[in-house]
Amino acid sequence: NGKSDTSENFIACRGWFHRFKNRNNLHNIQITGEAASGDTKAAAAFPATLRAIIERGNYPELVFNVDETGLFWKRMPKRTFLSREQKRAPGFKAAKDRLTLLLGGNANGDFKLKPLLVYHSKTPRAMKGISKSSLPVIWESNKKSWITMKIFQNWFTEHFCPSVKRYCKLKKLEPKALLLIDNAPSHPTHLSDLTTCIPVEVVFLPPNTTSLIQPMDQGVISNFKAYYLRRTFRQLIDKTDGEDKQSIRDFWKNYNIMDAVDNINLSWNEVTEKCLKGVWKNVWPELSKDVDTRESIVDVDEIVKLAKMKQG
Repeated sequence: NGKSDTSENFIACRGWFHRFKNRNNLHNIQITGEAASGDTKAAAAFPATLRAIIERGNYPELVFNVDETGLFWKRMPKRTFLSREQKRAPGFKAAKDRLTLLLGGNANGDFKLKPLLVYHSKTPRAMKGISKSSLPVIWESNKKSWITMKIFQNWFTEHFCPSVKRYCKLKKLEPKALLLIDNAPSHPTHLSDLTTCIPVEVVFLPPNTTSLIQPMDQGVISNFKAYYLRRTFRQLIDKTDGEDKQSIRDFWKNYNIMDAVDNINLSWNEVTEKCLKGVWKNVWPELSKDVDTRESIVDVDEIVKLAKMKQG
């Protein structure tokens, strides 16, 4: 037909692929066929392994899980007219501004860890004069907004272990913990060997089972993001409909990283104890068998409806 075929086969080495997954926070990729079947089998077998570890170590309320997630802190749902307004705003690259959070808590549901936040700027303009230690998050910086091995290790020794130690003292429990994590590149394999203020046994999930059995991925992170979106959206509605009416562009121009930090804190507080406990059902079925795991999740359609009402 006269048209030349210019298609090329893309070939990448294993190192490039691992860097790509780390850069985009892709912990696992679900595929179909034999590999997917193997992942399902590994996920089904792991709860028995975990139960044996918990019984051997006699961990009562001291089993924890954490996971990373990316957050575009200035982005609205694509289906709203507000997102189209964002695109029209001159120089509005902030909608693509991303940070990474590490969220987690214990299987008993009564102890939420302080979120770890990694941003590309060490001290943004909105934070000038503000002590990072006073923030409701643990502030770290990396030019790509990634959680690196160094950041994760520092979080583990300087924040996770001391906070669990305080929890144990409050609950009159033996100071120790079991930390369940996936095998993301940012998670050092030698954590259990580090000198810390309490002994911590670190257990890694089998490869490619995160989406199936990792507790934080079974509803905690999705609930948190829905709460954050709803809270931010309501603030926008209030500001653009209030007495001192702002334009949508002015709202986004004034919405800074400190506003995002406040909303992250309030949204994390909204995640309930029932949710934190119920999400362990796939990896520790006995724990949540009597827990009603149906958690009220904010439907994005609810926010879209609010946008349409405002537009009308």
